[in-house]
Amino acid sequence: MPAGRQLQRTEVVTAFLRHDGKVLLLRRSGRVGSYQGRWAGVSGYLEDPAPLQQALREIREETGLQDNHVRLVSAGTPLEVPAPELGKLWVVHPFLFDVTGAEAIRLDWENTEARWVLPEEVAALPGVPALAEALATVLGS
Repeated sequence: MPAGRQLQRTEVVTAFLRHDGKVLLLRRSGRVGSYQGRWAGVSGYLEDPAPLQQALREIREETGLQDNHVRLVSAGTPLEVPAPELGKLWVVHPFLFDVTGAEAIRLDWENTEARWVLPEEVAALPGVPALAEALATVLGS
């Protein structure tokens, strides 16, 4: 990207689902627009003016879980994550939800694999930028 060019501010939500002390990470498919093959929380572009409503929508779409299967635990402070290689400044709105009915999760086309991991394992995985930092904001660490 040429020096001095402004990064495009792009707002996204990331929902971390927690069950039995572990968080759900999803491996992004080759059909998504960025970070294919990387691990992420349930995520998507902020299209709804209310980030929480967008997070719930993404959970329904990407996991098949309905609103009655998730309970909001916390909403983190939005993080600014520069991605000059994409010309973007991601503004990530992170959320943490506790999940019931985790066995009912069904992935859509956006992700190819789901894995429950301990929060301290997140940083060691090849994830989207600032994944561990986003998780830390909702866990209060």
